[in-house]
Amino acid sequence: MLVKVFGAAVQGINATLITIEVNVTKGIKFFLVGLPDASVKEAHERIVSAIQVNGFKFPRQQIVINMSPADIRKEGSDYDLPLAMGILAASETIKSDKLSDYLIMGELSLDGNILPIKGALPIAIMAKENGFKGFILPTENAKEAAVVEGLDVYGVENIRQVIGFANDELELEKMIVDIEQEFLFSQTNFEFDFSDVKGQENVKRALEVAAAGGHNIIMVGPPGAGKSMMAKRMPSILPPFTMEEALETTKIHSVAGKLEKSISLMSRRPFRSPHHTISDVAMVGGGTYPQPGEISLAHNGVLFLDELPEFNRSVLEVMRQPLEDRQITISRAKFSVEYPASFMLVSAMNPCPCGYYNHPDRECVCPGGAVQKYLNKISGPLLDRIDIHIEIVPVPFEKISDRTPAEHSSEIVKRVVKARQIQAERFKNVSGIYCNAQMTSKMLHKYAAPDAAGLQLLKTAMDRLNLSARAYDRILKVSRTIADLNSDEKVLPAHLAEAINYRNLDRESWAG
Repeated sequence: MLVKVFGAAVQGINATLITIEVNVTKGIKFFLVGLPDASVKEAHERIVSAIQVNGFKFPRQQIVINMSPADIRKEGSDYDLPLAMGILAASETIKSDKLSDYLIMGELSLDGNILPIKGALPIAIMAKENGFKGFILPTENAKEAAVVEGLDVYGVENIRQVIGFANDELELEKMIVDIEQEFLFSQTNFEFDFSDVKGQENVKRALEVAAAGGHNIIMVGPPGAGKSMMAKRMPSILPPFTMEEALETTKIHSVAGKLEKSISLMSRRPFRSPHHTISDVAMVGGGTYPQPGEISLAHNGVLFLDELPEFNRSVLEVMRQPLEDRQITISRAKFSVEYPASFMLVSAMNPCPCGYYNHPDRECVCPGGAVQKYLNKISGPLLDRIDIHIEIVPVPFEKISDRTPAEHSSEIVKRVVKARQIQAERFKNVSGIYCNAQMTSKMLHKYAAPDAAGLQLLKTAMDRLNLSARAYDRILKVSRTIADLNSDEKVLPAHLAEAINYRNLDRESWAG
């Protein structure tokens, strides 16, 4: 008897429908075709054990299974459950009437328990688009898949439940998630808040400007000045997720298997902080079976690189293209996948190897030229993609011991959201541009052109401070954001003056 069941293959962050055709005839052989990898082929032993342990007989006949389309490689153990159900239905051990209405995925253990899968959300989205009535998958993934409206999602723990459901002997419990309640509650519930930061008002202001315009930022300062502390609080002042952003970000984490079991939909912007020993592939994604890297896991959120010069040069250089294009393409001989990578880069570094160059109280003990050599570990093209450079000095004792509460993140984020709304209105007719950091040179002339006084200020600054030519566009972008925070229609000299102060590393005299 020939039976068709349905599964899915995940490529990038999207899923493709896989039709599993099972034909049971006279004979004794087992054939599995359709470009399965080794882990799919090993499903035979897991399926035999799971069926027998749960009181059913594995058919002693010839079984031919085709996984279509045959030109897409089938990877992983997630096909165990649909393969098992297809075999049982084709051998007439169970009814086959319902199977074509549902998409089925899950890994089987030897005792028939169903283990979690990766990519449940993109698979659920694909199932709805293809008109399936429901999606049967492991219980651990049911909450994640239930985010998709208009699709019945059933979480199962053992193959017996699926067999009982197919034979009309058992009703599966439908997973229902109140998306709105979970989404709105988590958006305002942050572990870290800027009210914990004493002093550093100029740095907090720079971080607010960065959040308002989506600008990349680098903080330079001695150990213990609060660089990491403030970076960890960046997500608390970023604009809340839109539903579209939340779905896209959740899909990436779902494909990578990084989604927490208790979470159905990511409601907070991600904060990724990889160690400086990370490899190129782990940063941008890839591998034999391509997976999203840190830059994609930070999509719509923050990628924090602490001790920036300590990262391998090659790791930093591979980020240059994603920082510009906001996506990464991973190519292999037979296929290529694209992962989104629209992240905000927040980085921190010491000013020199000993950490105390320009320190107000401690003397730098680095030999001559060491400061410039240390800074040169970060290439000019990468530094060119960082809009805001801010120098941090240690907080004096009077500020540390001050018990006056600092401004809460909830107050800062109100100003950030207001500025982002101005930008959203400005770029509503421009595809792919959502914030000031993404503006092209042509758009700068239209939206951030300074007046005569502003141009004179820029000229004077570039002459006196020896600013590099690449600083010009960055200053205009940042000044446009500062104007938006002040609700000013035009870029004024005061906005330019503040933006100029955020280009410390462009000054030729900075490293001595």
